[in-house]
Amino acid sequence: FFTCLVILFACEVAAGIWGFVNKDQIAKDVKQFYDQAFQQALMAESETNNGKAVVKTFHETLNCCGPDNVIGAITPLWRKDLCSGDSLVENFIEASNCHKKIDELFSGKLYLIGIAAIVVAVIMIFEMILSMVLCCGIRNSSVY
Repeated sequence: FFTCLVILFACEVAAGIWGFVNKDQIAKDVKQFYDQAFQQALMAESETNNGKAVVKTFHETLNCCGPDNVIGAITPLWRKDLCSGDSLVENFIEASNCHKKIDELFSGKLYLIGIAAIVVAVIMIFEMILSMVLCCGIRNSSVY
């Protein structure tokens, strides 16, 4: 069990370093994923569409509406089901495009992602310590 935790910890550290080095590429990929989901949501008519659910999650989480193009700019006026908010005018005036919000997330909020990674790393170190203590306790025990 300890060995599995060490391997998992090493993979998480490697993924964290890779993510920090390639944060611009990751932000670009997230924007591309959002654009694909947005196009799928615009073309779909049913409420059970996965693209619509993904787009609504982006809009609610980032408080934005639409991509960084003309269709995204006028979407709040004709697709209220994709954008959250009380009124159409409020959506159009206050909500910014999601590409800008994604860039802000990866540049301005990077410290929050780092803090979360450090917390997970500390928890995993405690897990490794406790699993080794348990292993040594079982090994030294005379009764199985």
